[in-house]
Amino acid sequence: MEPRQQIEYPDLPRMPSLFEALIPIVFLIAILSVGIIVLEVDPHIPIVLAVAVGALVAIRMGIRWEVIQEGLFRGIMTGMQAILILMVVGMLIGSWIQGGVVPTMIYYGLQILSPRIFLVAAALITAIVALFVGSSWSTAGTVGVALVGIGAGMGVPPGLVGGAIISGAYLGDKLSPLSDTTNLAPGSAGDTDLFEHIRHMLIVTIPGFLIALVIYAVIGMGFATEAIDTSGIAEITTTLGEAFWINPLLMVVPLLVIVMIVAKVPALPALIAGAILGGLAAMFTQGADLSSVLSTMHYGYALETGVETVDDLLTAGGLDGMMWTISLILAALSLGGLLEHCGFLAVILEAILRKARTYGHISLVSHLTAIFTNLVTADQYLAIVLPGRMFNHAFKAIGAHPKNLSRITESAGTITSPLIPWNTCGAFMFGVLGINPLAYAAFAFFNWITPLISIAYGYLGIGYARWTPAKKVSAAEVEA
Repeated sequence: MEPRQQIEYPDLPRMPSLFEALIPIVFLIAILSVGIIVLEVDPHIPIVLAVAVGALVAIRMGIRWEVIQEGLFRGIMTGMQAILILMVVGMLIGSWIQGGVVPTMIYYGLQILSPRIFLVAAALITAIVALFVGSSWSTAGTVGVALVGIGAGMGVPPGLVGGAIISGAYLGDKLSPLSDTTNLAPGSAGDTDLFEHIRHMLIVTIPGFLIALVIYAVIGMGFATEAIDTSGIAEITTTLGEAFWINPLLMVVPLLVIVMIVAKVPALPALIAGAILGGLAAMFTQGADLSSVLSTMHYGYALETGVETVDDLLTAGGLDGMMWTISLILAALSLGGLLEHCGFLAVILEAILRKARTYGHISLVSHLTAIFTNLVTADQYLAIVLPGRMFNHAFKAIGAHPKNLSRITESAGTITSPLIPWNTCGAFMFGVLGINPLAYAAFAFFNWITPLISIAYGYLGIGYARWTPAKKVSAAEVEA
């Protein structure tokens, strides 16, 4: 096996030992378990305490505080796009509710869809939208919000609703050439172009999604045998009609946002435009004034109709409403930046890789490394980049094409990220959908079935692509 690619850490006096590298990881697992399961507290402070433990270990190794601080800042910077998008999505949700956009989508959705087909429809709708816009986040923050409302109106458990939305959004994201992670994966693994990577992803994503759809269809048939409370749906639609001006014309707002993103307008300005359009809709169709619109974008929308279901559903959004999620992302990314910048992760990954010799073993280790990176760094981008940098040479050494690795980093890195509550993706989905990842993770069938299929393929040799290095052409052959 040829030498593995090494990552340089010139600012460190020495690399940590495996024991030192594991101290903050073990502490994180222990304190999160006690904090969330036993004490039932939010994960923010346990993660901050894990950052402190990691910093103490780094100082004991002789690492200067300036280096530790740089790691913290670098970690946070990887999530700045997520933080900015979250802030804008909060503004967008508030303005879309006040502008009648979300109420209109819920109103017509309750009339068109039925509980029996709702889960399948939610997965397919989000898959199509994400495929065209190239973003699971934009999809969840727009049509996903409306689907949560429709599901609640039909009495579908929120965990199931969230699972279907996440499954569809991440399928579309992974197969879209517009997705940032779909572009990042082949670049990190190397020697693979974008469309080669997407084609190779099909062998795991399509079976995973089809299995998920079958499960959603079976669950939906269970709803068909139950008596549907049509009076509850009627109460919701009547209340929405009384509280808002409901008209199909309001659907132009989300359609324009989708068109902008498909036209390759960056997500941030497109979402800001969407928030502004929602505000204009609130003023021209719902009778809101400018002061009220700006207040809603800042603090969120509060509805008081006297119908608890509708009020709970549409009291949401606002920049302030995202601060819980943003503070969690900041804490988690600080820890991830420290672990990566101070060499902790590199030492752990190198120790893991020493045990892998066959393609099946290396494939399994690559999957587990991506998931592990998602857990401890809270960032899907690092879960793609780190395994791609670490294992590129190991794949080539056994004759496996790097596109196998790019597929793995997506199957295990990107797709599992929304299942982790403190990961940027899990925190984002919690922030926009209002459903805890712990509630929807078991029902996001695509997101955990696909990695299992990918791991099985590694041992069965299904979809295995061989690496054939390009032949070097001599000067004499060129002249000839």
